[in-house]
Amino acid sequence: MEIRIATAADWPGIWPFLRDIVAAGETYTWPREIGEEQARRMWLVSPPGRTVVAVDPDGTVLGSAKLTPNQLGPGDHVANASFMVAPWAAGRGIGRALGAHVLDLARADGYRGMQFNAVVAGNTRAVTLWRSLGFEVVGRIPEGFRRPDDSYDDLLVMYQRL
Repeated sequence: MEIRIATAADWPGIWPFLRDIVAAGETYTWPREIGEEQARRMWLVSPPGRTVVAVDPDGTVLGSAKLTPNQLGPGDHVANASFMVAPWAAGRGIGRALGAHVLDLARADGYRGMQFNAVVAGNTRAVTLWRSLGFEVVGRIPEGFRRPDDSYDDLLVMYQRL
C-alpha cells in the first residue's frame, strides 16, 4: 500500500465509498444525501490543506484523508483531519496508516496540535484507533449526533499535541 497526495483522477475511486459512508449516517456529520460535486469540494481541499489516498499497487483507492487547519487566523496552528476507509478494505490497517501519515504531515507542516471536532462516541473503532495514536478526549457534546433512526449519540472532541 502506498499513501500519496490525491489528485482529481483519484476522485472516482473515493466517491463510491465516501457516498456510502456518508449515506449510512453512522459516523459523519455531513448531510446524508450529499451530492457528488459538493462532496468533491469538501473532500479534495485547497492549500494549505491537502488530501491523501491510500492505494493498492494496482492503484485501487482503499482509503483517503484530508488535512486542514482547524480554524482560520490565530487558530490555524492546530490541524484538523478527516478519514474514510472503503468498508470492503476495513481491518487491513489502512486507517492506522492514514492516521500516522497525516500526523507526520501535520508535524512537518509546523502544526502544534491536531483536533478532531466530531468523533461519534459510538464509533468505537475510530475512538480506539485515535486513542492508540495518542489522541485524548478533551470534550463531549451530549447527544450531538443524530442517527438515521432518530436516536442520539455523543460527539467527542479529541486532541493531540504535536
